[in-house]
Amino acid sequence: MPPLHILWRDEHLVAVYKPAGWLVHRTGLDAGETRFVMQTLRDQLGQHVYPVHRLDKGTCGVLVMALHSAAARALSQAFEHGATHKRYLAMVRGWAPESIDVDHALKPDDAPADAAVQNAHTRFRRLAQLTLPEASDARFASTRVSLVEAWPTTGRRHQIRRHLKHLAHPIIGDATHGKGPLNRWWAERLGQQRLWLHAWQLVVPHPVTGVALALDSGLQWPAWNTPSPTAANAMQEDNGAQAPTADWQRLLAELPWQASPGAR
Repeated sequence: MPPLHILWRDEHLVAVYKPAGWLVHRTGLDAGETRFVMQTLRDQLGQHVYPVHRLDKGTCGVLVMALHSAAARALSQAFEHGATHKRYLAMVRGWAPESIDVDHALKPDDAPADAAVQNAHTRFRRLAQLTLPEASDARFASTRVSLVEAWPTTGRRHQIRRHLKHLAHPIIGDATHGKGPLNRWWAERLGQQRLWLHAWQLVVPHPVTGVALALDSGLQWPAWNTPSPTAANAMQEDNGAQAPTADWQRLLAELPWQASPGAR
């Protein structure tokens, strides 16, 4: 199993880049999976690690683990009480609104029909859009997608994915809430089947000092129309290895995006 890319570490916590397709920890709901962040990181660091939040299997980006039980309690409370700030990037169907707040209550995915809904709120902003002169759907002559920034202020399961579905702009590659034919079209075009949702930045209070710690995935927002070597460099780490963000950097660099005003 390849080592995980460490974004930050001290004696209290560690932040890693979670690859798409990895589970945070073992679960009976996906018994056939063999890639787990918690077990891989434990073996990589040679010490026990404590999960304090989660990312969906298909989502890549910043994931934090505590390195002792006191830090785990403090970080878990920060997530539970809304003391963290999360920023995501998604590629979605169509031209999304320039900015919109979605205040749309949700039930847990597996809840019974009579379960109470839970308040859920996400802010969205469109960063870029494109139109390809190729038909992914026979009803239309072209294919449109957008890059949107998302800030969830509540923490419901699949919240960003479900709120974007609510807006009729599902995430490309979302097998549960998206459109199967469109997902397959993009997977063939990009040569990659995945959920295009990225945990870009996480701000958490340090479990000991309380100082806000801004953890960034390393994804570089491009200066549009820059020479190709700039994009190529963003796909490599200093040691020449492929950067964990390389699939996203390639997506940003190789498609004809039109940046929205004030993007990034």
